[in-house]
Amino acid sequence: MTVSSADPVGFIGLGSMGAPIAQRFTAWPGGLVVCDARPEATEKAVGAGARAVATPAEVAAVAHVVSITVVDDEQVRSVVTGPGGVLETARPGTVVAVHSTIAPDTAVALATTCAEKGVDLVDAPVSGGAPGAEQGRLAIMVGGERSAYETVKPVFALTSDMTMHAGPVGAGTRMKVARNLLHFISFTAAAEASRLAEAAGVDLVKLGKVVRHTDAITGGAGAIMLRDTTAPIAEDDFWHGVFTHVRGLGEKDVSLALALAAELGVDLPLGRLALDQLGDGLGVGPGPLAAAAREKATR
Repeated sequence: MTVSSADPVGFIGLGSMGAPIAQRFTAWPGGLVVCDARPEATEKAVGAGARAVATPAEVAAVAHVVSITVVDDEQVRSVVTGPGGVLETARPGTVVAVHSTIAPDTAVALATTCAEKGVDLVDAPVSGGAPGAEQGRLAIMVGGERSAYETVKPVFALTSDMTMHAGPVGAGTRMKVARNLLHFISFTAAAEASRLAEAAGVDLVKLGKVVRHTDAITGGAGAIMLRDTTAPIAEDDFWHGVFTHVRGLGEKDVSLALALAAELGVDLPLGRLALDQLGDGLGVGPGPLAAAAREKATR
């Protein structure tokens, strides 16, 4: 089903993440219907032209696209299938989009239940945080039928400049989990780098400015996510030369950091893992420095 711009859309759950998304949705030509367990949470959206109702069922009674941003799997189940929930009133062809990060299996199970009533459910987790929502720059990863993705895409465009069809139901959440794994491992690595810098007498505020400046240019860790497989790279493949070069730079720089850490008595567990696993992760195998470190560790 293609949603008409004359039809209202719905939004349930206007918390710290849902509120800025819903605020962007108030620009939808057909209007926005909102609902939250805390009536005061809807006030800003209402001030921008939305209409507030008391239950998810009242949202689904009028909206062909219903977005949900609540805390966890239990709350999503309650909003969709519980008393006063979306499925009490949702008409065939309605698309329910779950922006909450839930278990992929929860999304699949709920989609099966919704399908029994002719309703499509997509898992559509977001990346970019509240600032991304406010700026209309969220990435939204949609798992579901292609037709459902096409239905929600024009609505999501109000808050997203990258809406991605990740695959079948559950794929959006799986993509979000992988994305956030990188995010928080990177945070842990930043903390490790900060410990080394602090021990070496480096100004951490200035280091942070340098990191943010250069990551904005190079793309940070995402800059190497260019291939469609994690398999080893053949020597005659274009990427072999590129990633061999990256491995050489990485192993040299990590080795320097580990040497400095040993001198200063700072433990860098992620640094040791990076030296050992960088080449394999890039698909070109360990370089000389990693091979030497492995040999030393086995003595």
